[in-house]
Amino acid sequence: MILNLILFHRLLIVCAILFCAAFAVWEFVYYRRDGDTLRLALAVLFGILTLALGWYLRHLARVLKLPPS
Repeated sequence: MILNLILFHRLLIVCAILFCAAFAVWEFVYYRRDGDTLRLALAVLFGILTLALGWYLRHLARVLKLPPS
């Protein structure tokens, strides 16, 4: 049961990574078109979130204190 929850958690993290990356690109494209600094700030923020979630996914076992497999 716990393995299924961890796999589902990984799937949700991957979905969040994809969303954040796509949104960062989306905002950057609109920043280049409009020049609005809020769009640039959002692009940078979601880019950082993408990297942070990627780190979290990579180190999930250590974060959750799971025994090595």
